[in-house]
Amino acid sequence: MERVVLVTGASGGVGLALCRRLLGEDGRIHLCLACRNTQKAEATRDLVLQEYPAAQVSTVEVDLGNLASVLRAAQELRCRFQRLDFVYLNAGIMPNPHVNFKALWKGLLTGKVLHMLTTAEGIMTQTDRLNGDGLQEVFTTNLFGHFILIRQLESLLCGNEKPSRLIWTSSSNARESAFSLSDYQHAKGQESYSSSKYATDLTSVVLNRKFNKQGLYSSVVCPGLVMSNMTFRILPVFLWVLLMPIMFLIRFFAKTYTLTPYNGAEAHVWLFKQKPEYLDPLVKYHSCTSGLGKSFVEPRKLDVDEETAEKFYQKLLELEEQTLEKYGDLLD
Repeated sequence: MERVVLVTGASGGVGLALCRRLLGEDGRIHLCLACRNTQKAEATRDLVLQEYPAAQVSTVEVDLGNLASVLRAAQELRCRFQRLDFVYLNAGIMPNPHVNFKALWKGLLTGKVLHMLTTAEGIMTQTDRLNGDGLQEVFTTNLFGHFILIRQLESLLCGNEKPSRLIWTSSSNARESAFSLSDYQHAKGQESYSSSKYATDLTSVVLNRKFNKQGLYSSVVCPGLVMSNMTFRILPVFLWVLLMPIMFLIRFFAKTYTLTPYNGAEAHVWLFKQKPEYLDPLVKYHSCTSGLGKSFVEPRKLDVDEETAEKFYQKLLELEEQTLEKYGDLLD
């Protein structure tokens, strides 16, 4: 039987590039595009089928920032499929990003500017808000919605003849300094994106410990700096036009400047071809591009404390129990 691949955030950026590249690797897969609304999903499906007319491509509507939408999507997927071989947990948001130009200038003077430009450490903040479930929007969309989705899909992911895979889109901006167990939704801070991506890394570590024996494996990837709708919101368009030549030059010194969604999906596609049993669960796989434009994958050790990861996972389970009480009609 063909492998079934689910991709969230499939309508643009790295998600869309990933879908195209996966079909280029194996045209026999059944690709399911998970998008926030039906119109986007169908438009993306038409776009993919223009390039791969014989491909098996379906869609499912899911807004990862809305738990009712997540539960409805999980119900639909359980009815539609007997198993899932790959779930790419790629959807994410970075609302109202702000650049601290003063910090950037200080980094230039102290020689830390390259590190700051490759990780956004100290120069990028966001303004978050509560969603309709009373949860922080970035935390829910980037992590918790995905967590609820895979928890609801365990019957399709565990105990299959061949291993199933979870592949999370993390970030080089995932930093321990932005994360706190006492404020894991990051309601009090201004680095909600970084916090949510570090929480993603923690979650993946524990999922491997809990589910490897049931044939489910989790990995995290970093797409590098990709020019996408999310990135373009950080600065005015005219500034990006001026900066692009400089960014191509920076790539000679910063290999994570992948810049295009195609290059950013390199690690995602590389993992598609690997046997999960031989992968290190404590490694993040980075999409990289050389100064001359050659794409490659670089594994780097995760900067996570496994005890903190376990404590955070327990908090996720507690939050799951609390928030799902009001959605009994959407639970089996």
